[in-house]
Amino acid sequence: MIITKSTKVSKILTEYGDIADVMEAFGVKRVAKYSFRSFITKLLTVERAAKIHKVPLDEFLNTLNTAISQKVQSEA
Repeated sequence: MIITKSTKVSKILTEYGDIADVMEAFGVKRVAKYSFRSFITKLLTVERAAKIHKVPLDEFLNTLNTAISQKVQSEA
């Protein structure tokens, strides 16, 4: 999976929950399964999350994609 600015935050957390630490470094907090914030992440894109947390989009995308690549390589 390649993360783009249109990728939903909820999809990232569902498929790669263990990279939540990377997202938290940018201010995107973990959410409970049945909370309001969990509902919001289903609508929230990576681009919007970057804007909300005042993180450069390119930096956020690079970091997330690097974390996913490392996870996939470690599982192979």
